[in-house]
Amino acid sequence: MHTFDNDFLKIAEEILFENKSPEEWAMIQSSDMFQEGKYSGGFEATEMEFTFSVYEGEKEYWFQLALSDIRKVFDGDIKQVHVREADL
Repeated sequence: MHTFDNDFLKIAEEILFENKSPEEWAMIQSSDMFQEGKYSGGFEATEMEFTFSVYEGEKEYWFQLALSDIRKVFDGDIKQVHVREADL
């Protein structure tokens, strides 16, 4: 499990400020559109979700969230996410 910090909350705020639908995000997908602190990620049209990498020490982990979950993170309803070690 990974606990979100202020850096990810800044990303969530930026995503919500854009006020785009998943379909609109899909048209401008990018794997590194958002970079803040130890986070890097963007919208993945194949998954129709935001995908991120996060570094914990020397290890890289991946996670993904739906647009609706980004709102829940920003609102404080979701504080943690399941992560998996990056397949490099």
